[in-house]
Amino acid sequence: MLTDTDSRWRILPLGAEHTRSLAECHIACWREAYRGLVPDHVLDAFDVERRAEQWERLRIQYPDRTHVAVVNGTVVGFASAGAAQDESAPTPLELNALYVRAQWYGTGVADDLFRAAVDPTTPCSLWVFEENPRAQAFYRKCGFALDGTRRTEHFTPAIEVRMVRGATDAPSR
Repeated sequence: MLTDTDSRWRILPLGAEHTRSLAECHIACWREAYRGLVPDHVLDAFDVERRAEQWERLRIQYPDRTHVAVVNGTVVGFASAGAAQDESAPTPLELNALYVRAQWYGTGVADDLFRAAVDPTTPCSLWVFEENPRAQAFYRKCGFALDGTRRTEHFTPAIEVRMVRGATDAPSR
């Protein structure tokens, strides 16, 4: 629970000074949100150093793609969006990630991160765990709807469902 002494967050483009804290946040968010949905051995195997290296590579390769919510120098959430990767993507833009530490649920951090990552006039799609009603409710509030497409997540047996906002007739790649 937040107290009156907690500072308000700042939304910033991902900088080199944030990659380690982002890695810690990313791993913590997965463990907080997906324990019981994703096998424990997968969650327990995440490595901060390796994840920080991955985020640094992504930061350099895609400098404007990821935004972080920072409080007192610590990343408490992040969002990342870029060109859709699916060949049959219904939109040109995909929200690849939006995570907030559990302590910050319901504070508005996710709303601010979402607005930083996705222009409200741009059609967008995303994948979310089928068994994640909290996230699906958030995305519905942002104008997304399930489109009936499902897939197995890349490294877990969990099922993901696609949600879309403002679909276009994007050409298949």
